[in-house]
Amino acid sequence: MYLYKKSYLLSGDWIKEEARESVTITKGGQPHPNIKSDRVKYIIEEVGYWRKANAIHKWFVDNVQDGVDNCSIYDVSTSQLEDLLSLCKTVLEDKDKAPELLPAQSGFFFGNTDYDEYYFGDLIQTMEIIEDCLSDNDAEFQYSSSW
Repeated sequence: MYLYKKSYLLSGDWIKEEARESVTITKGGQPHPNIKSDRVKYIIEEVGYWRKANAIHKWFVDNVQDGVDNCSIYDVSTSQLEDLLSLCKTVLEDKDKAPELLPAQSGFFFGNTDYDEYYFGDLIQTMEIIEDCLSDNDAEFQYSSSW
């Protein structure tokens, strides 16, 4: 399970020199032979990684992917991340709300469905990831999973 941050580079000729952004892609310390740095328009960073956090995955499927669990890449809005952050905080404040607000999901690759230290650890990790993401007002976000 992955959350990506996608940042647009202001790199065109029409951008003022002092505002123009660029990246340098190297391989073995030399310019990469197959990537033209001046044509790079987006930087995509992996900002979140979960393993068997089935409640978090279920939330993304239900709230971002329209119920379709197909391992594709989905855009995630800032408001959706804020909603998930709020849910995580609420459940951590009152753990009895976990089955109602962020229910675990069973499945072959999903691990256990207990509301235990691992479940709540996933929520803490999710909060840390989202809080970091929300500190960047210019980025776009995407979620993907692979089984």
